[in-house]
Amino acid sequence: MHHTTAMLIELGAIILALGLLGRLAGRVGFSPIPLYLLAGLAFGQGGIVPLRASEGFVATGAEIGVILLLLLLGLEYSATELVTNLKTQYPSGAVDFVLNAAPGAGLALLLGWGPVAAVALAGVTWISSSGVIAKVLGDLGRLGNRETPVVLGILVLEDLSMAVYLPILTALLAGVSLAGGAVTLLIALGTVGAVLYMALRHGRLISRAVSSDNAELLLLVVLGLTLVVAGVAQHLQVSAAVGAFLVGIALSGEVAEGAGNILTPLRDLFAAVFFVFFGLHTDPADIPPVLVPALALAAVTALTKIATGHWAARRAGITAKGRWRAGGTLVARGEFSIVIAGLAVGVEPRIGPLATAYVLILVVLGPLAARWTEPLARRVTDRVTRRVASRPAAPAVEAAAVAEPVEPMEPVHASG
Repeated sequence: MHHTTAMLIELGAIILALGLLGRLAGRVGFSPIPLYLLAGLAFGQGGIVPLRASEGFVATGAEIGVILLLLLLGLEYSATELVTNLKTQYPSGAVDFVLNAAPGAGLALLLGWGPVAAVALAGVTWISSSGVIAKVLGDLGRLGNRETPVVLGILVLEDLSMAVYLPILTALLAGVSLAGGAVTLLIALGTVGAVLYMALRHGRLISRAVSSDNAELLLLVVLGLTLVVAGVAQHLQVSAAVGAFLVGIALSGEVAEGAGNILTPLRDLFAAVFFVFFGLHTDPADIPPVLVPALALAAVTALTKIATGHWAARRAGITAKGRWRAGGTLVARGEFSIVIAGLAVGVEPRIGPLATAYVLILVVLGPLAARWTEPLARRVTDRVTRRVASRPAAPAVEAAAVAEPVEPMEPVHASG
C-alpha cells in the first residue's frame, strides 16, 4: 500500500478511535486521558497492531499538543494575577515541592537508577495535571469555591517552576558540565524574566497587535506566534511548553478569550494525540515489572498531595471542608509527568513504563479523590467524634475516699 494512503488510513483510525473513547469517557463522567494512554499501548510497540506509517505525523502532533495545552493554560491567567499568586502562594509551593518530589527521588535511588533518574522521577511525582484538574473543577461546579484560588495558585507555581526545572533536567540528561548547566539555567531564567516583564509592562500592546475581529486571522497569528516562541525557547534550553505558557500569559482581555475559544478544539485534538504518542512508545510488556512500585508511589503521593492542598487551604483561612476538597483536587498527574518521563527515557528506559503506569493510576484516582476526599474525611471525623463521645466517663472519685479522715468537732457550749 502506498505510504500516503496508509498514513491517511492510520490517522483516520486514530482520530476516530479517540473520538469514540472520548465519548465513552464523557458518558461515564470520567477523564479520557487513561483511555488515550491505553489506546497508545494497544497500538504501539508490542501492541495488538503496531502503527508505522503515521508515526512521524503523530510525533509532531504530540509536540504541538503539549504546546497548546500550556498555551491555553496561560490564557487563563493575566501577568498581574500570576505575580500576585507568586507573592502569596510561594510557601505552599515550597511545601508542595518537598512533600511530592521527595517520594519520586527516593524511589529512583532505592531502585538503583542513579541521581539523574532521581531528578526526573521527582518531577514526575511533583507536578499535578493542570488540564485534568481544570476539567474536574468545571465538572464538579467548584470554579467559584473559596478553595479554588488556592488550588490554581499551586498549579501556577508548579507550571512556572518548570521554567527552572526543565532546563536543569535537560542539562543533566545531556551530560552538560556544572558551568554549562549554570549558563543554561541563567539563559532560561533570563528568557522567562524578559517575557514576564513584557507581559506586565506591554501586555496590552501585545494583545492589541495580535487582536483581530476575524477568527481565522486571530487563529493564524496566535498559533504562529506561539510556535515561534516555543521553538526559540526550546533552542535556548527553556521548555517549548513553558514558552507557550508565557505567550498565553502575555495575552489578555478579549484577545485571550477569543483565542481560547478558537484554539480549544485544536488543543483537545493534539493533546489526545500527545497521550496516544506516549503510549505508542511504551511496550505494554514493560509495565507489569514496574506495577508494584507504581502503585506504591501513587498511594504515597496521593496522600502527600492531599496534605499539600489541606495545608495550603488552611493557611488561606479556608474551612475544614474546603481544605479536604483542595487536597483531593490536586491528586491527578498527567501531561507534565509524561513530558518529563519522555525526556528521561534515554537515560533510564524503565522510567517510561513506570511513569505510564503511575499516570494511569492517578489520572483515574484523581477525579475520584476530588469528589470523595471531603465526604470520606468528614465521615471519618464524625465516627471518631462519636466514639470519643460514647466512651463511659471515668468513675468519679468520692472526695471522702481520698480525703484524710476528719476528727469530729467537739460541741461548743455557750458560756455564762
